[in-house]
Amino acid sequence: MRAILDVLLLVLNLYVYVIIASAILSWLFAFNIVNSGNQIINSIAQVLYNLTEPVLRPIRNRMPYIGGIDLSPIVLLLGIFLLQNIIIRYVYPNVF
Repeated sequence: MRAILDVLLLVLNLYVYVIIASAILSWLFAFNIVNSGNQIINSIAQVLYNLTEPVLRPIRNRMPYIGGIDLSPIVLLLGIFLLQNIIIRYVYPNVF
């Protein structure tokens, strides 16, 4: 059971990096730092979008409009950190 929890924690850690990369890439697109015509950049952006959008969309739908600022990645990161802490502090010690 601990192996399953370790894999779950590893997947959550990797997903945190995916969320951060997606947010940074969206900022780079918004400020025209990267060329949106580049096929490699577009394919990376599409993969990151496909990985993060199914989780971020319900959060965006429930959050109030804050003048064009997307806070859904921050809310998701806080939720992941909370889940990791619950697993580490309460679930992991009680597994034999």
